[in-house]
Amino acid sequence: MSSTTGSQREAYQPPSVGSSGVGRSYAPAPAGTMFYLCAECGVKVGINKGEPIRCKECGHRILYKQRTTRYLKSKSIVPG
Repeated sequence: MSSTTGSQREAYQPPSVGSSGVGRSYAPAPAGTMFYLCAECGVKVGINKGEPIRCKECGHRILYKQRTTRYLKSKSIVPG
């Protein structure tokens, strides 16, 4: 490795949206809020990444993940 005092390496610059022909954004997507139900008081609690897992109303630390509202297709076998 040779050290040159006159030239320094340039810092990495991520490509901007308009610089590439593809038009993709390289910025990370913002973290969304996940919603849980408190086991003690039943309140819907929104928690972001990194926040403590605790109900904001009663302080209880047991939260349940909400079930999906999508229709789930299942095959059932009927005996007979």
